[in-house]
Amino acid sequence: MENIVQSPVFGVFLTVATYFLAGELYKRYRYIFLNPVLISTVFIIFFLSITDIDFETYNQGGSLLSFFLGPSIVALGVFLYEKFEEIKKNVIPFLFAVAAGGLMSMLSMIFILMLFNVPGLVVRSLVSKSVTAPIAVEITRIIGGYPEITAGIVIAVGIFGNAFGPALLKFMGIKSKAALGAALGTASHGIGTARALEEGKSPGVYSGLAMCINGIITAVSAPYLIELL
Repeated sequence: MENIVQSPVFGVFLTVATYFLAGELYKRYRYIFLNPVLISTVFIIFFLSITDIDFETYNQGGSLLSFFLGPSIVALGVFLYEKFEEIKKNVIPFLFAVAAGGLMSMLSMIFILMLFNVPGLVVRSLVSKSVTAPIAVEITRIIGGYPEITAGIVIAVGIFGNAFGPALLKFMGIKSKAALGAALGTASHGIGTARALEEGKSPGVYSGLAMCINGIITAVSAPYLIELL
């Protein structure tokens, strides 16, 4: 048994099997709290805890799956090519919306934490919560926060956006597929983009672009906002 657990295949099998079963459960009941990403994450954490398997052992296989994240993002370029003319027509409002969303995400987080007198190191660790983990962690290192806190919160934000983002946007009366994709990509980075792709090619493309642009905006502006405020 120990040999199986130590093998990278264990992490791959556990992740894929859990996500598949969670996906089947969601297809059957369509309940918002049964979101496959949310259920898979909670179950894997629970399973590793009760079996006393450390994360490093599990991640030998998990890292193999993470390797394919890069190619999958690049593959969005195919959809981008297909939707290029549509994006050109909406590029100005799209860029404005992503820039406004990215800046408001940082400013709202800073002001809320300051309102509750949260220590500055924690503020620096959370300001980049809405961008993809590799960028967020590097931003946190530059501005002097805790990368460990950043990584955890970024994943939590992505899962929340994936699970509740579309329902919340529809509740607010937002019907545009472009707006849905831009919002998910801006607020919930890669995990939100995965959810946007489930809604169709168009929201997936807008979400992928929003994720990239917001990453750039946050990386450039976060250090200055922290020092200014």
